[in-house]
Amino acid sequence: MSRLFLVRHGPTHAKNFVGWTDLPADLSDRAAIARLGDALPHAPVVSSDLIRAVDTATALQGERPRLPHDARLRETHFGAWEGLTWAQIEARDAALAREVFERPGDVSPPDGESWNTFSARVEAAVETLEGDHIVVAHMGVILSLVQKAMRCSAYDALGHEIAPLSLTVISRQGDWKTGGWALERINHVPQ
Repeated sequence: MSRLFLVRHGPTHAKNFVGWTDLPADLSDRAAIARLGDALPHAPVVSSDLIRAVDTATALQGERPRLPHDARLRETHFGAWEGLTWAQIEARDAALAREVFERPGDVSPPDGESWNTFSARVEAAVETLEGDHIVVAHMGVILSLVQKAMRCSAYDALGHEIAPLSLTVISRQGDWKTGGWALERINHVPQ
């Protein structure tokens, strides 16, 4: 059995849709970072290539080995909705927004990616990981893996909260493609 220790990057304090926009994380809460670091095993660390994930991974790395950043672990690409608030998206594309978020699947934001395309990208990244790994990424990345582990709909997976600097743990028996995924812990913030 092996495990993925999924860490959401530090907070960005953005109040709009931030997918591929490269915002830094606020890593000023050193005590929270230390508690999270203490909750993680000695395992290789890999992160998305966006700066908020890279810097969070660096803050947590310590003596752990570091793998190259992986662009496949980026957040969902919101396309034309990048940087917009929900109210702005709703005013611009109300029907499409409902379709994208209420029935996530093959429909995508304008010039963005669908949930299914995004999830396949994330799965391709984790399929390359053998053994235990710490993956520092984004809320959507973690929720796409939660969906697979829980064997639930994308809509149900999107109903879970994944807080900044939280830990979600997924275990697997065998390889990622053949199943055997199990959710051990979700959205744990070490105290």
